[in-house]
Amino acid sequence: MKDVLVGSILSAMSTGLGAAIILFISGTITHRWRDTMLAFTAGIMMAASLMGLIPEALALGGFIPLCIGVFLGVVTLTFLEKNIPHIDLEHSRQGIEFDEKAMLIISAITLHNIPEGLSVGVSYASATGDTGNLIAFAIGLQNAPEGLLVALFLVNQKISKFKAFVIATLTGAIEIVTSLLGYSLTSFVQNLVPYGLSFAAGAMLFIIYKELIPESHGDGNERTSTYSFIIGLLFMILLLGI
Repeated sequence: MKDVLVGSILSAMSTGLGAAIILFISGTITHRWRDTMLAFTAGIMMAASLMGLIPEALALGGFIPLCIGVFLGVVTLTFLEKNIPHIDLEHSRQGIEFDEKAMLIISAITLHNIPEGLSVGVSYASATGDTGNLIAFAIGLQNAPEGLLVALFLVNQKISKFKAFVIATLTGAIEIVTSLLGYSLTSFVQNLVPYGLSFAAGAMLFIIYKELIPESHGDGNERTSTYSFIIGLLFMILLLGI
């Protein structure tokens, strides 16, 4: 329990680490740098899913539980996407008043963090202890640029930098709760472990293909983002091999 608590806190607070950058910059980050960060984290998460979560789920439960778990992960993220409006943090400036718009994006980011927390928790419940640390690391890397983008959005809405930093950090806090929930469920019901690992893999693959890759290729930085994705993939493979 100590490991999952520490891992989930570090992973969740990576959102705040990314958001903290807003306190030290006077302008905004370039699209190229934003896209590079998103693509790098996509590569990290891809390697973690394909070389960490999926092989272990196969070893513990076989192909059928793997398919069921991945499908449930994808369906859950699809449901969240359809019921939580997606707002372009950089370009959306019309159509919603400030208070409504700010609350909408904060709620959306917070709810999207739920399956990420579950992914960390079930990974710590697996037989291989290193899996939890690697998934927490991968999710944490994904959270950092997300926290920065949320903070930038809030600052653009005339919220102070410090308040934007605090709010963005709090959006990641729900991952601590859902991580502990995922860990508890799969720890007490061991047969759920392969399903939980597969669910985490499906959720991460959905985020990679539906969110991170398209967003990193939307501003003419496709080649740079592709290189960054491959570097992130290789970096995670290196960590997995150590």
